[in-house]
Amino acid sequence: MQLGESVGVRALWVKREDLSAAAYGGNKVRGLEFLLAGAPAATVFVTLGGTGSTHCLATAVHAAALSYRAVLAQFPQPATEASVAVAEACVRSAAAVVRARSRVGLPLAVVRAWLVARRLGLPHWIPGGGADPRAVAGHLVAGLELSSQLPVPPDAIVTPLGSGGTAAGLLLAVAALGWPTRVVAARVAPLPVANRWRVAALARGATRLLAANGVPVPRPLSLVPLVLDCLGAGYGHPTAAGEAARAHAAAHGLRLDPTYGAKAFAALPALVPRGFRRIVFWHTFAFPVRRTWEPSS
Repeated sequence: MQLGESVGVRALWVKREDLSAAAYGGNKVRGLEFLLAGAPAATVFVTLGGTGSTHCLATAVHAAALSYRAVLAQFPQPATEASVAVAEACVRSAAAVVRARSRVGLPLAVVRAWLVARRLGLPHWIPGGGADPRAVAGHLVAGLELSSQLPVPPDAIVTPLGSGGTAAGLLLAVAALGWPTRVVAARVAPLPVANRWRVAALARGATRLLAANGVPVPRPLSLVPLVLDCLGAGYGHPTAAGEAARAHAAAHGLRLDPTYGAKAFAALPALVPRGFRRIVFWHTFAFPVRRTWEPSS
């Protein structure tokens, strides 16, 4: 209550996706429930992301927990306490990590990671960030949980916008619940990756996939979220507004990271003049726990 009042909103709820799993949480776990399901025993999952990618870490941790392996292709991102902790945990949890020296070298790192995975077993590709219609179904489920957690529909749900799967799932959840809620996506990645068109494509893909499996989902009034540009100097680079928001949230007991959560939280005061007074903040980033799964030998 005090945190919401301090940023000018009438009611603020925090959806703690960072607590979504005991081994390692975060919003990416929602999609991985579907992306890892039913794979053959010798599968080696290959995916990509920044050195501080929680998607990479979650893939490695939960693949190992299911006796699979994961090989990661990563590009460098600015070193913060959070990104360094995630990078170190990736090395502990994945079967192998192939790091490019720059983003330009990422395609080659992906090829090398695939070749490593072929030597270890049966490689299986997961798109960066878990941006796949199957994963969107997991975020849809997370959104539906709100119906039993909130006393009234919120005016807005605010989430960081990276690869787009979370925003897409929330759009579908709002439609399924029949809520007038607006999904607000705080863009924290470059425009070619994080944009409303990609979110719309993921939402459409998930709708088709669910319908094909006998789960019709009402079409949202809009397939695109309200997108706010919160990127700053670049992906992973802290912003002044984000760091101020991070410190403010920490004073109220909410721990945010500088890449995703802090930038999205910094956008909350700007929503009040737009009429959004009851807001759900989607807390996506999970800081690594000390004990992580180790790859099977």
